[in-house]
Amino acid sequence: MLPLIGTIRDCATHFALYKPHAQTQARVLLTHPVHREGRKTRTWLLEPNEIEALVVRMRSEAH
Repeated sequence: MLPLIGTIRDCATHFALYKPHAQTQARVLLTHPVHREGRKTRTWLLEPNEIEALVVRMRSEAH
């Protein structure tokens, strides 16, 4: 999988096009760290389940 530089929307759109195996490998590197519930430190990465949640949210907002 090649790196993609773009907006979160671009990343989520590309993620939705990936095959399931590629989706399990996908990560998004953020420009600013964010707090995660249950973690002591902030993180720079979005995990596949978080990207999938963005895809679902984008689809629901489109309708």
